[in-house]
Amino acid sequence: MNQHQFLLTPRTWLGQGKIQLNMVSEELTFFTRWNIGSAGKDGTIECFQEIQVKGLPDIMHNEFLIRDLSGGEFSIDLENQAIGKVTGKGLINDKVIAWEFRIEEIGFEGFELYELQDDKNYLMRAEYATDDQFRTLIQGRLWEQTPTT
Repeated sequence: MNQHQFLLTPRTWLGQGKIQLNMVSEELTFFTRWNIGSAGKDGTIECFQEIQVKGLPDIMHNEFLIRDLSGGEFSIDLENQAIGKVTGKGLINDKVIAWEFRIEEIGFEGFELYELQDDKNYLMRAEYATDDQFRTLIQGRLWEQTPTT
């Protein structure tokens, strides 16, 4: 499991890909930046994600907190302006980091899957859905930002 750098090591990751909304016919290009913090004394890891969708003025901010990482499983909190704070479950193995949220009270569910590639980058897929039939499909790639000298 220690071959994963994403989420487990304090670093910055960049990514890009395509977002498809079921209410819009065209695919939208997105760019993302993850800032991964150091693990706290209690083992929690804070992660901050920014998402910029090409053609949209606002940058979306997600705050993740990874907790209780043991035996290939973990808890994950997600907080943002759109949904507030939700808690999900994750798993990690040699090739994959993944998590899901299922919050019936607000009709929200989704998952994210990050698959480690031979070049140490990740292919990612995600899907989120709400009660009101909004569905978001996301596909992209993440890579570690190299420090500038």
